Parts: sequence; C-alpha cells; structure tokens
Amino acid sequence: MTQPNSTTAHRKDRAWWWVPTLYFAEGLPYMAVMTISTVMYKCLGISNTELAFFTAWLYLPWVVKPFWSPFVDIIRTKRWWVITMQWIIAIAMAAIAFVLPASGFFSATLAIFWLMAFASATHDIAADGFYMLGLTEHRQSMFVGIRSLFYRISMVVGQGALVIVAAYASDAWAQPKAGWILVFAILAAFFAGIALYHSAILPRPAADSMRDPRSGREVMREFADTFVEFFRKPQVGTAILFMLLYRLPEAQLVKMITPFMLDPVENGGLGLTADEVGWVYGTIGVIGLMLGGIVGGLVAARNGLRHWLHPMAWSMSLTCLTFVYLAFVQPAAIWQVYACVFIEQFGYGFGFTAYMLYLIYFSAGRFKTAHYSICTGFMALGMMLPGMAAGWIADTFSYTSFFIWTMVCCIATISVCYLIKVDPEFGKKNS
Repeated sequence: MTQPNSTTAHRKDRAWWWVPTLYFAEGLPYMAVMTISTVMYKCLGISNTELAFFTAWLYLPWVVKPFWSPFVDIIRTKRWWVITMQWIIAIAMAAIAFVLPASGFFSATLAIFWLMAFASATHDIAADGFYMLGLTEHRQSMFVGIRSLFYRISMVVGQGALVIVAAYASDAWAQPKAGWILVFAILAAFFAGIALYHSAILPRPAADSMRDPRSGREVMREFADTFVEFFRKPQVGTAILFMLLYRLPEAQLVKMITPFMLDPVENGGLGLTADEVGWVYGTIGVIGLMLGGIVGGLVAARNGLRHWLHPMAWSMSLTCLTFVYLAFVQPAAIWQVYACVFIEQFGYGFGFTAYMLYLIYFSAGRFKTAHYSICTGFMALGMMLPGMAAGWIADTFSYTSFFIWTMVCCIATISVCYLIKVDPEFGKKNS
C-alpha cells in the first residue's frame, strides 16, 4: 500500500521539518477550545457543572466534521486547507483576547470558541489527509509516535506553559482576566507565524494535486460514495464501537483533572494554584508524555499494531489509578502529584498510539482522508457525550467516587480490543 513517488527520498528528509510542527499546530487550538477554556472558566468563577457541560458541547464540530470532510477531500488541496485554517484560527484567537474584558465574556467567548472549533476540526481533516498523502505506510507508522508526541506536547504546553503565563500575568496586574488576554494574544501571533512557516515548508506531494472543476452532481455523488464505502467496510460496527469506547475513561477524566487540582482540600480537591498545575503538566507531564509517545511509536513500527494493541489498552486504563490515589490521599507533598502525573501521562502517550494507528488502518482506501475524518468524528462523539456528565458526577457525588467510576469504565477500553481484527503485518517495517 505504499505510494511510489519520485520525490519520496526528498519527502523523507523534509518530514522532520513539517510533521512535528503540523501536529503541534493541530493540537494547540483543540487544547485552547477543550482544556485552556476549562482552566480559564474555572479561574474566573464558572461552576464545574456549567464548564463541563458547555465545553463538552464544543466537541460537536469534531463530531459532525465527517459531513464536510469529503469537500476537503475533493475541493482544492490539503495543503491549501491547512494553511487557510491556520489563518482563521489566528483571527479567532485574537477575537477571544478582544472580547474577554466584556461583562458577558462567558457567552461571547463560547461563541468564538465554537467557530474556532469548526476551523480546528477542518484543519484536522486536512492535516491528517496531508500526513497520509505525504508519507508511505511504514513511515506513517514510524512517525505516528512523533505525530502523537507533538500533538500531545501542544496540549501540555497549553495546560502547562500558557496556564503559568496566565497565572503570573493575572497576579502581576491584579486582574484575573489579564493573563488570559495575554495568552490568547500570544496564540494569535503564533498561528499567524505558523501559517507563514507552513506556506514555505510544507511539501507538495503529487497525490495532493488540485482537483479539476466538476459539476455539483459529480461532487454530491462522490460525497455520497464516501459514506457508502465507509459503512461497507468489513467489521465497521465493531470498529465504531472501538472508536466510541476506547477513550471512555479519558473522556470523563480530562474534564475534571484541572477542577480537581484547583479545588480546595476541604472540597475534595488538591488545593493547587493555577501556576502549580501549569508547572506539573509543563515539566514532568511533558517528559512522561514524550517518553510514552516515542516508545509507543517505536514498538509499533517494530512489531506492528496487532502485537501491541492489548498492552497499550491496559496502559491507557491502569494509569487512571493515579487519580484514585490522589483523590483518596490528597497528598500535601507536591512530588507525589508530579509522580502520579508522570505515570498518567506516560501511560496515556503509550496507549494512545494504538488508537491512532487503528484509525489509520481502518481508513485505508480510496477516500482515506474523508474516512479518517469520519473515524475521528466517532472519536469526538465518544469524548463529547461522557464529558458532558463528568462535572455533574463530580459535583453530585465526590471526586473520589468520580475517579473510581472512571476505573470501572476502563473495562470498556479493554473489552473492545478483543473485538477488532487487525492485519498482523500492519505498521511493520516491511509492510
């Protein structure tokens, strides 16, 4: 299934220049919409129930993106879509910074986050399609760890470095919103810069050619064919179940980690400050995530996805125990929090490799870009629905009960891995 091309060697050399930056840029707006917004709203006094419910709705663009992904596949080039969406995201980041000082900032920023989410989801479609067109199957497997690593690093940078900047700036200026205005101004400048960089550095694979103009009827026929072929794939029902349930514990956990760390000890939390949370995830969290992602990519490229699927699923699941421990013990020593975050991030980075490789595996075929987008739409739905209830569960019961519940949900992660079938040769060096 490799794609012969006279420029393969050249693309090999350049892959290290664009794969890391492309996936760093893919993860950062997702982080801004789904996690930075949660930290910001918590710091600005929004309740757990409200912030979990409304920010979970922001997953919707990623859920429904399969309905416009075929147009990204059949109109213009993936390269064009990538760069255009990065400019739109830059404008949206600047708009967040502009409206934050207003008294009605909550509804205004939610609306802009919603628009940013649509641009980010479209960017995901194009970037993932570009990745599959620009690399051979083996190099896709080899770079999946790097791709996942930089995607996750962008998220850690958002939850780490940018949160620290926001906390320090807000304290220095004695204004809770000041730091967040600065953060979104920085993000706006970054995306303007990365759009210019990718305009110069992204290769032009022969497979990513400009499509010839076609009639509306031809476009709609190909649009329909995209979905028909997807739902005719072997084991499609089992694959969708895997996409929905593999991340079930994480879908809930990710919404409550930050509120849990920020809430005072008497409310069941850890009583950390925003900058302490930023330091935890911006230092040891980065190291754990990097190691997990790199190791996951290397072993998958050596032995294939099928060999490592179950160990990676167990890795995703068992790391939830770290937050059960933190909720029960509520340690005063910050090193214990660092140790638990390292274990959780390493296990997540390692286990998430299997998920991303399976999406690539299942998407193979004529409409690989659109089919990958459909897969990630199901992934987003699996994150959105459980995440909406996470705040209510934590507020109604307790953080301890909530984290125990996420451990129960790990049964789903393990179980779905026994249902899917994967070619033993997929991802290996000679595949």
